[in-house]
Amino acid sequence: MNVIETNGLGKRYGQTWALNECTLAVPAGHMTALVGPNGAGKTTLMHLAVGLTEPSAGTAAVLGGERPGSLAGLDGIAFVAQDAPVYKNMSAADMLHMTRNLNRHFDQRYAEARLAELGIPLGRKAGRLSGGQQAQLALTLALARRPQLLVLDEPLASLDPLARHDFMAGVMAAIADDGVSVVLSSHALADLERVADYLILLSRGKVQVAGEVDDLLASHRLLTGPAAEAGTITEPVVHARLGGAQAHLLVRTSGTAGSVPPNWEAHPVTLEELVLAYLREPGAAALPGPVLERHSRPTEVAR
Repeated sequence: MNVIETNGLGKRYGQTWALNECTLAVPAGHMTALVGPNGAGKTTLMHLAVGLTEPSAGTAAVLGGERPGSLAGLDGIAFVAQDAPVYKNMSAADMLHMTRNLNRHFDQRYAEARLAELGIPLGRKAGRLSGGQQAQLALTLALARRPQLLVLDEPLASLDPLARHDFMAGVMAAIADDGVSVVLSSHALADLERVADYLILLSRGKVQVAGEVDDLLASHRLLTGPAAEAGTITEPVVHARLGGAQAHLLVRTSGTAGSVPPNWEAHPVTLEELVLAYLREPGAAALPGPVLERHSRPTEVAR
């Protein structure tokens, strides 16, 4: 089952396309990292998936074919926005009560037990909780709805390192214990590298890369060699960095790494290196060798 599936999905505000020609199939059972620069369309994609806004073009389906915003879609998806959506003047107990009344399914016992385990008093107002505790309260409200898909929009942005670690531990526990699928938007690449097993990279409102992390890393490599011979590399170049006499080329291998050219060295690619390469302008554009054509359709790994 695909938890999110889109075909030519787009959203336009005035004359500007926040998201355009987005075609995706996000399989269930993954921790999916949604990455990209500010303004790339990440929040727009999330809002379309959870039914908070209507598309200007294309189609979207969730949870194996449900319409975003439908009753089945609302029951099966929990969404946590960037700023922890808690009311500062309401106590944690009041937040549980309100969320229970607004949703058809809410596990009150689970929510109370989780807050107790985290040391968050039910009687304390949300505004008096730390940033990390507010994020945990918002996560608890989402998880207590027992969703199939948990969508998180930059939940780590304002948290300190310890709070980020604790928040992600809660998310990973939900994946392991309850089989929840997760789509997480974040700029914290170091955190994502430890937990994400599926990647969607957005830039300029379009999907650039989509696929399982292990497969994407295996289908790219970093070549280091003489700058004068950079144009002889036959593999598609995602990004090139020329420093004096030496060139560093991140290339796509179409799933099978070929032999290393003479005078060159090949190195594996990290998730951070892969993401940054696709976010940058194609730096190899001045080279005579093949430069990967991007911003037209996403790079996907053949399975």
